[in-house]
Amino acid sequence: MKYIGIALAFAVLFMMSGCSSKNESIYNKPAMFWYQGIMKNIRSGNLDKADDYYTSLSSEHIESPLLKTSMLILAQAHNKNEEYILANFYLNEYIRRYGNSDSIKYIKFLKIKTNFYAFAYPRRDQVLLNKTIKDASSYIKTYPNSIYLPLVQTMLTKLSLAQKNMDLEIISLYKRTGKPKAAKIYENRLDHAWYKNVKMIKPNIAWYKEIFE
Repeated sequence: MKYIGIALAFAVLFMMSGCSSKNESIYNKPAMFWYQGIMKNIRSGNLDKADDYYTSLSSEHIESPLLKTSMLILAQAHNKNEEYILANFYLNEYIRRYGNSDSIKYIKFLKIKTNFYAFAYPRRDQVLLNKTIKDASSYIKTYPNSIYLPLVQTMLTKLSLAQKNMDLEIISLYKRTGKPKAAKIYENRLDHAWYKNVKMIKPNIAWYKEIFE
């Protein structure tokens, strides 16, 4: 029993030594190591791993200039992969850490663009729709000379027409269910909207999506 105990003790020490050396091998790396890992994993499509490398970069090298570039690249990568919540996370982090008069205009444009592409299901994303319309309207007023203004105006127009379509459907629903007062609230809102008399083609939704809308 004595020898078995000694053997077990050596086995535990060996395992701990192995784990320790393994952990040391993935810590305390230069900022460029983590940055290159981010780029490598983005190219291979492994965004989860790229996020892990960013976490290490941001925790070990909080003042590294590579953080700014990494945030924007990861935001764009997640955006392209239709992972809009994660894309917004990196954009919000960028604004929190580095937002200034020179960069904020571009980052806010990217946030509007990200939310615009995230708006895939009008009947489910009313909160996102209203927020993005508000953000786009605010951007136009705040940055009237921005080079991104035409793009923001185009997105705002499309979002506003989506809002009109949603309002019309809500009005129709309230009328069908015998709630004329509720329908009147949306009719009054539509009466004061610039797009009241704009003719639009009702969007087509695939039948298998229509069931869940």
